[in-house]
Amino acid sequence: MTQASAAHPADQAGPEQPEPADRDSSLGRGVPGVVRRRLAAVDSRFDRWSWLATGVIVAIAAILRFVNLAHPAGKIFDEVYYARDAWGLVDRGVEWNYEDGGPSYVVHPPLGKWLIGLGEWAFGYSDTEHGVSAAGHLFTTSPEVGWRFSAALVGSLSVLLLVRIARRLFRSTVLGCAAGLLLALDGFHLVLSRTALLDIFLLFFVLATFGALVLDRDARRRRWASALATGLDPGRPGPAGRPVGGWRTWPWWRLAAGVLFGCACAVKWNALYFLPAFVLLVVFWEVGARRSAGVRRPWRRTLLDEVPWLALAGVLVVVTYIAAWSGWLLGDEGYYRVVDEQRWPSAPLSDTPVIGALQNLIEYHRAAYNFHAQLDDPHTYQSWPWQWLLLGRPVAFHWSAEGPCGAVSCATEVLLLGTPLLWWSFLPALVALAWLGLARRDWRAGTILLCVAAGLLPWFWYALDSGRTMFSFYTAPSLPFLVLAVTYVLGVIIGPSPSTAADTAPATGDRDRRLVGAVIAGAYVLLVAFNFAYFYPIFVGEAIPYDSWSNRMWLDGRWI
Repeated sequence: MTQASAAHPADQAGPEQPEPADRDSSLGRGVPGVVRRRLAAVDSRFDRWSWLATGVIVAIAAILRFVNLAHPAGKIFDEVYYARDAWGLVDRGVEWNYEDGGPSYVVHPPLGKWLIGLGEWAFGYSDTEHGVSAAGHLFTTSPEVGWRFSAALVGSLSVLLLVRIARRLFRSTVLGCAAGLLLALDGFHLVLSRTALLDIFLLFFVLATFGALVLDRDARRRRWASALATGLDPGRPGPAGRPVGGWRTWPWWRLAAGVLFGCACAVKWNALYFLPAFVLLVVFWEVGARRSAGVRRPWRRTLLDEVPWLALAGVLVVVTYIAAWSGWLLGDEGYYRVVDEQRWPSAPLSDTPVIGALQNLIEYHRAAYNFHAQLDDPHTYQSWPWQWLLLGRPVAFHWSAEGPCGAVSCATEVLLLGTPLLWWSFLPALVALAWLGLARRDWRAGTILLCVAAGLLPWFWYALDSGRTMFSFYTAPSLPFLVLAVTYVLGVIIGPSPSTAADTAPATGDRDRRLVGAVIAGAYVLLVAFNFAYFYPIFVGEAIPYDSWSNRMWLDGRWI
C-alpha cells in the first residue's frame, strides 16, 4: 500500500491531503498557496493503473453476481410481481396482469421495471402459470436469467461507481478499491443484485447522482482556480469578479445529476429523501469554493449564481421522471389512463387530450400515495429502522428443504442479509466519522453523514409516527454511503501519505505507523472477505446440510 501511494502521489491512501502547489499547472504561481490548496481538485487525467485496479474489483463483483444467476429456479419473493410487470411493459407498454387480462395496479414508477424488462427482452421470458412465453431477441436461456440480468449488471456497475467515487473523495486508489471490494463482498448487495427487485436500481441511480455532484464540485473549483490563475479579482462586483461564462463552463455534471436523480425517482419515490441533502451539498460546496477564492459575500453570490442552475436541474428531474411514464402516457391501456366506468367508476379521470393524461397521471399518483400511507399490514419479515444496521430482521427471499446436499436433511435459502462483520461496523464507523469530521472540519465526513441521514432518518419518523410496514431492503440507497463511512475510518487508521515534496523524506516513525495501519485495514478487509465466504451459501441459495444452515443463523429466531 505504501509503495503504491509513493508511486502515484495523487493516490493518497489516508484522509485527503492537499497536493503540493506546483502539481497543478492550472493553479498559477501568483495565487497564494493556501488558496491553491483549498481549490485543488483531483487530477482528471487518465490513470491506467487505477483503472486496471478498478477493473479487477468490478470483475470480482460481476463474477459473484452473474455465476449461476438462474438459481434458484422460478420467481422468488417479489419477483412474482416485478418480473411479470416488467414483461408487461415490454409486451404492451404498461404493467399488465395476464391472469385478469387487464392493466396491473402498481404503486411504484416504471423505470426499474423497464430495466428488468430489457433483460427479459434480450434473454426471454416465461410464465407457464399464465401461458406467457417468449424467446429472447438476443439470446435464449433460462427465463430467470432474463428477469435477473439487469439487476446483476446494475449491481456490478454500482461497484464500479463506488470505486471511482471513493478514489476521488479520498484521493487514493487503494481506498477506492477497498470501498468497491467491501460493497462487492456484501451479502445484502449481492442478493439484491441477483434478484429482480427495484432496490438495486434505486441504489445505483442515487449513487450515480452523488457521483455526478462530486464531479461537479471538482469542475467548479477547477474553474475558479483557473480564473484566479489568469488574474481574476474575486473582490470586484458583478461579472467582473466571476469566472468567464459560456456554454462550455455550464455545470454539466450538475445537470447530469438532475437527469440521474429523475431516474432514481422513476424507480422508487424513496429517492426524494435525498433531494434536500443533495441541494445542501451543492450550496455548501459552492459557498466553500467562493470563500476559498476570496469572494465577498459568498452566500449571496452563491444564491444569485447557482439557484437558476439548481432550478434547471430540478426541471430535468421532472422531465426525466415523466418520460419514464411514456408507455403509460402514449397508450390507453394503463391503469387509470382513460375513463372506464366498469374498472374504476369512482376515479375522477379526464378524457381531455394531453392535459387529461397528465391529470389522470396525477390521480394515479394520489392513489399510489394513499396506498403507501396506509400500508401497515403485519408481515413475517417486517422490521424497524433501528434494527436494520444491526441485522435484526433480514428478509428470506427463498427457502426449500430440498437437496442434494450430502446429508439427510438439507436447507436451501436466499436470505437478504448483510455481511455481518461489515454491517456491524457501520454504527462504530458513523460515530468515528462524526467525531473525526468535527475535529478535522473535513467536508467529506459531513457529506457522508448527510447522505446516510437522508437515506435512514425519514424511516425513523415513519416508524414512530405511523407504524408503517417496513423492510430491511429500504436501507439499499444508503448502503454505499455506509461503506464510504467505513472506508474513511480505514483511511484514518492507515494515516496520511508522506509528503511528496522532493526535498522531504518521511520519518521512520511515520512509515512504521502507516505500515501498522495498512496491516490493520488489510486484515479487516480480509476478515470481511472470510465472513462473506462463510455466509455465501445462504446468499445464493446453495443446498447445504441443515446443521450447516442452522450454524449460520447467528441471531437464532431473528434470522429465521
